[in-house]
Amino acid sequence: MGTDLGPDVLAQCRALFDTEQTAFQAAVPVTQGDIAYGPHERHRLDIYAPLDATGPVPVLVLVHGGGFLKGDKGSSGGGADAWPNANVGRMAAQAGFVGVVINYRLAPDHMWPAGSEDVVAVVAWLKANVAQHGGDPDRIVLAGTSAGAVHVAGYLKLAGDADIRGAVLLSGLYGYTQLDERDLLYYGDAALYPERMPMEAVATTRLPLLVACAQYDPPRFQAEFLGLMQDRLARHGAMPRAVIMTGHNHYTMPMHLGTADRRLADEICAFVRDISH
Repeated sequence: MGTDLGPDVLAQCRALFDTEQTAFQAAVPVTQGDIAYGPHERHRLDIYAPLDATGPVPVLVLVHGGGFLKGDKGSSGGGADAWPNANVGRMAAQAGFVGVVINYRLAPDHMWPAGSEDVVAVVAWLKANVAQHGGDPDRIVLAGTSAGAVHVAGYLKLAGDADIRGAVLLSGLYGYTQLDERDLLYYGDAALYPERMPMEAVATTRLPLLVACAQYDPPRFQAEFLGLMQDRLARHGAMPRAVIMTGHNHYTMPMHLGTADRRLADEICAFVRDISH
């Protein structure tokens, strides 16, 4: 498939995992769906809780991708189109965590910093409410893919380090490369791009990070991964935990989680456990 993005590649990627993910969907149902965490119709989250948890467990939150313009947490009602992104919540529950998959407001109607503000609202909601679902409000880990990784990094810019334990950043754009024209729909005037990007926040945070990139990610995403790794090494004297996923592309990074390919799932789950003691 190469490194290109687009609807045809996306459809091919979905077809690779449909059978496995549909079975996973049936095996791990949503615990509670479409919970409102704010006033907007996109302010909704789904919770996937482990069946046999004893005591409060870590909470893993997924912020979906979609180029700032689209994307969905997956339908909590099931159905053939329901599994993308929801599979990450199921993976978390299967690992013994509370999985949370969110929707957030989309561009162009909702521009910077709306996505990151919505992540702030999710964390505040979880701090107040996740204990009722078996989660530990003091052990929240944010994970984002593509635009979702940008919003997680933007959360660090807006809210700092206090309320979460760590962040998982899958194929994000942090500010190490040139602005793409479609990003203007979220960031607005190109002159504002440098100050609006979350680069400084994600480079300086003391929170534990797990940063991932795909072998077949588009070159810009690979350059962002390397830029962040170099910057972290220069500033902290060490790279963060990191993975380059061989055999995967931009779309399959989140899509394959919960399947027989356990490499990235194992890295994410080990990261959550290691920082949640």
